Amino acid sequence: MTKQLDGRTVFITGSGGVLGSTYVRRMLEQGARVVSTDLPGARADALKAAHDGNENFRFYDMDVSDEAQVTEIFKRVMADGWNPNVVLNNAAITGEMLMGAGKSFPDFADTSVEDWNKTMHVNLTGAFMVARQMDRDIVGNYPCTLVNVASMYALNGAHHPIYDGMPFKNFSAYGVTKAGIHGLTVWLAGYWAKRQATVNTIAPGAVFNNHSEEFQKRVGELIMAGRMCEPDEIADAMLFLASPQAGYMTGQMVNVDGGFSAW
Repeated sequence: MTKQLDGRTVFITGSGGVLGSTYVRRMLEQGARVVSTDLPGARADALKAAHDGNENFRFYDMDVSDEAQVTEIFKRVMADGWNPNVVLNNAAITGEMLMGAGKSFPDFADTSVEDWNKTMHVNLTGAFMVARQMDRDIVGNYPCTLVNVASMYALNGAHHPIYDGMPFKNFSAYGVTKAGIHGLTVWLAGYWAKRQATVNTIAPGAVFNNHSEEFQKRVGELIMAGRMCEPDEIADAMLFLASPQAGYMTGQMVNVDGGFSAW
């Protein structure tokens, strides 16, 4: 029986997180060969353990903000005969990751330039460097696709009151980088149009990741569906964007947000 991603080799950045690991699992289930990358650590170890022995899975340590590493890993992947025809720019740093567990979350007035720049460099410059490496090594040599991962906050303002009393807040730099991600999409879609390459953005909604009942309630009131989403619901749309069935789509943003952006 033919699977949705038979014949596809998918290169995924930031693959150890709640969405990244779901993309890996679902794409392997649908017949893809998956090249998974992330920073070394517990998330990477768990991902490797989950797919140990699967001949269609490869993992490479990679810091998406390190220019030399991005170039080196692409070269290694291709030298190993795993030429990607789908790339997912999924790696990102959130405010929670930046602050670290137990640390206070700054108000906008107290946001440091260092934290702002780090978020920009990981979320946006990292995506640029991955896309640039595609341009050097892949685009024009065979049909391929890039999917950039944004957020429901890419083109919509945050509802700041839902974060009142929560141990985290909406981080300004995160939303700005996710808006920039779609800017990269539309620029590349035109630039690569005559080179058999498509580029689209997926904008996930509020993904449940052990949030409190109170936070779920507040978010649900802003969403037509009335609830946060499960990671597999985002992966359903990602599978389509990574498949041949999306071959006539380029330069588009696909919102998978339960209706948040329509209200």
